[in-house]
Amino acid sequence: MIDGALIVGISCLYLCLLFAIAFWADRRADHGRSVIAHPTVYGLSLAVYCTAWTFYGSVGRATENGIGFLPIYLGPTLMALLWGSVLLKMIRVSKSERITSIADFIAARYGKSQILGGLVTLIAVVGVVPYISLQLKAISWSFIILHHYPEIRMPEQTSLPLWHDNAFVATLLLAAFAILFGTRQLDASERHEGIVAAIAFESIVKLVAFLAVGLFVTLGLLGLGPTELGQLAATPQTQEALRPLLEPSVSPFEDWFAISLLAGLAVILLPRQFQMGIVEISDESHLKRAIWAFPLYLLLINLFVVPIAITGLILFPNGEVDADTFMLTLPIAFDQPWLALLVFIGGLSAATGMVIVESIALSTMVSNDLVLPALMRLWRRHPPPANLGRLLLNVRRGAILVILLMGYLYYHFAGEAYALVSIGLISFVAVAQFAPAVIGGLYWRGGTREGALAGLSAGFLVWIYCLLLPSFARSGWLPPAFMESGPGGLDFLAPQALFRLDGWNPVTHGFFWSLTLNIGVFLLVSSRRKPNAIETRQARLFVDALHQSHPTSPRLWRGSAELRELTALVERFLGVRRTHEAFEYLAKGRGYDSTSALPADAETVNFAEILLSGAIGSASARVMVASVTQEETLGLEEVLDILDEASQIRAYSYELEQKSRALEEATEELRAANQRLQELDRLKDDFISSVTHELRTPLASIRAFSEILFDDPTIELDQRRHFLGILVSETERLSRLVNQVLDLAKIESGRAEWRNETIDLRGVIEQSVAATRQLIADRGSQLDLDLQTRPALVWGDRDRLIQVMVNLLSNAAKFAADEGGRIHIHLSTHDDRWRVCVNDNGPGIAEEDLEQVFEKFHQTQIGGSKPAGTGLGLPISRQIIDHLGGRLWALNQPEKGATLCFELPAHPEGRTGMKGST
Repeated sequence: MIDGALIVGISCLYLCLLFAIAFWADRRADHGRSVIAHPTVYGLSLAVYCTAWTFYGSVGRATENGIGFLPIYLGPTLMALLWGSVLLKMIRVSKSERITSIADFIAARYGKSQILGGLVTLIAVVGVVPYISLQLKAISWSFIILHHYPEIRMPEQTSLPLWHDNAFVATLLLAAFAILFGTRQLDASERHEGIVAAIAFESIVKLVAFLAVGLFVTLGLLGLGPTELGQLAATPQTQEALRPLLEPSVSPFEDWFAISLLAGLAVILLPRQFQMGIVEISDESHLKRAIWAFPLYLLLINLFVVPIAITGLILFPNGEVDADTFMLTLPIAFDQPWLALLVFIGGLSAATGMVIVESIALSTMVSNDLVLPALMRLWRRHPPPANLGRLLLNVRRGAILVILLMGYLYYHFAGEAYALVSIGLISFVAVAQFAPAVIGGLYWRGGTREGALAGLSAGFLVWIYCLLLPSFARSGWLPPAFMESGPGGLDFLAPQALFRLDGWNPVTHGFFWSLTLNIGVFLLVSSRRKPNAIETRQARLFVDALHQSHPTSPRLWRGSAELRELTALVERFLGVRRTHEAFEYLAKGRGYDSTSALPADAETVNFAEILLSGAIGSASARVMVASVTQEETLGLEEVLDILDEASQIRAYSYELEQKSRALEEATEELRAANQRLQELDRLKDDFISSVTHELRTPLASIRAFSEILFDDPTIELDQRRHFLGILVSETERLSRLVNQVLDLAKIESGRAEWRNETIDLRGVIEQSVAATRQLIADRGSQLDLDLQTRPALVWGDRDRLIQVMVNLLSNAAKFAADEGGRIHIHLSTHDDRWRVCVNDNGPGIAEEDLEQVFEKFHQTQIGGSKPAGTGLGLPISRQIIDHLGGRLWALNQPEKGATLCFELPAHPEGRTGMKGST
């Protein structure tokens, strides 16, 4: 037997650890260093969805329905795919309006109605109390089972003094934790950093504990071998117990669909999920990771459900051990006390996380939507206390204690009649009644306050009749005949076969009728009148939330107010310092020097109302602000005019933004064009400098030798011939330079003359080689030809192609190695094109210059100096080849020099047999 004091001590140490984590996170937040502003922490906090129901109850459900436990996790996984629209909308609206709870959210959507907020709170409290009792039941069971280690004893319902009842003690401890870290400030819209950090840590603990048992059991099963495993499962009792798993029957479609939809709605509508998913989020970008991280967590924590269920049924085939406790009884059966303690801590984490967050969320709703409206009616006759903030904090603390005690009482009197999963599903159906008001409010502008009230009331009454009262009947509080025939013996009103719809699972049956009636009444009543002014305003804010990154409600207030009275009202709830800081921030944002200069206009009144919304809820905040202002009633037409004006302002703002962006793009284009012009201007200067230099050199030679011949007519004949030869050469050089410039100008202007004729590239190459052979020989280079034997026919201008080849050969001769220079010409075919490549064994072309060599006026530097020439040969050659339908490019082969190639389409007559040839 494990000493009860040890179990209590470990439990207290674990709770102290949670206290320490929460305290540390709150202290860090106070110093501006948040520990929860990370998407992974946000994703882990959402795993508060996985309660003791998941930790213990999934295995129990698997033993009864095989894979029938999956819909409870399939629904949230599918719903996570929609978080990018549904949950994002809810987050943006909630941050804009400082919404504090699911009740505040629904009340704000339908005109900030206090009555609607109160009804939602009532449904949430009544619906979630059974769920809280489920957690207390799990804590109590696990404590008793562990206390009797190594004997496996099922918990028994016995009458114990309250101070000896571990469930009651756990209730008080959890209430203390929630009060200490969940009610530190009145503004419930601000994040509870300590609570979120503790919940994220607990999510890790319960996952580790579940995986530890799963691995232990799975490896143990695999280690037994098929023979021993078969012997264990051979008894008739074991085979009968394993039947749901070994021969799983597919649950009816309506059960799978209903429970999947139910769980998918619960993951965003449960008060604790709304608290963690919407109120506590620090950055909406964290949602991107949660969309895949949360389903991954659900997968991991359910990975070993079936192996654990199989092992439990093999070891306990006669049903003497409740399948809901297999997680704890299996380590005990295998004599693993430390694993059993780890499971106990994991189950404690799963239960405490849910209870703490749920009680905080519900206490905020009770305080803002039930107690405060009642107090406000009282304050009409009696003046309220000066420090309303402290009063409401105490109300929330008391509400936490009362809610948890209600959960304890439900567990004590009715919780024993149901399995863990059944209790959880009853609560799920209750909170699913919020779905029409929430989803409809996010996507339909026609919903009204009366429609939401009527729909919620109808669905809630059906839930009480079909699910809550039957749970009391099972506990003996109501006669059994109520379950079978309904009130007065009317069979068609039987609570679990309503209108003779029988044969369905009780949860599916109750969910179907409650939600069907809820939706029908909501639509019918809403359609009977058009939304009023405030409903229209709120509808636009909610429905259009994704159309702007930070939605703000248009200011529809008109009337008179005093700034002094507004600030005094806010001070009574938030305190003097926080109120002063908030209004000072507003004044600076609006361009005023001080708070006293702020006008008491619509924007200031709206700001005060939103400040109060974070503390007392939007519905109560509206009433409180109305008590210190004189508001003029706006008609629907006036509201629509204001909204249209706001839409026009947004559209005009968007148009200005688009024009500003276009102007920035145009400015960038002009900047780039200016830089290009500057580059061209520089190249032009380089060109003029180069051309004038090239022109000056032959002209200087011509003038010098002409003067020599003119001044000395008696020069010998051989010397005269030598000088005349130089004159002819320089004249040709001058003509060549002028022709290049003229050629470039004609080609670029489109005035060049072209001839189209059939040309054999072999002849072009041979003629070009003959024209440059002497130049190549003078450079000391050797020329190699690698030509095709058959004609290489193309369409083109023979003279232009010879010009290209001469340019390429001249370049090769210029850049070939000074000693042992080699130039190689290769003619080949590629598909239906002829390719000519001229290669030299010089220094090559740098990678960054492979395209620049074809720019006009560009000359590649070798050895720090430019070679002779104008840099126009290659640009002219590329323009010629481009005009003839080909392409010209440069290659750089390491240690092999440079290669210049061009391709031209083959003439149709010479294409036969070209495919695949080289």
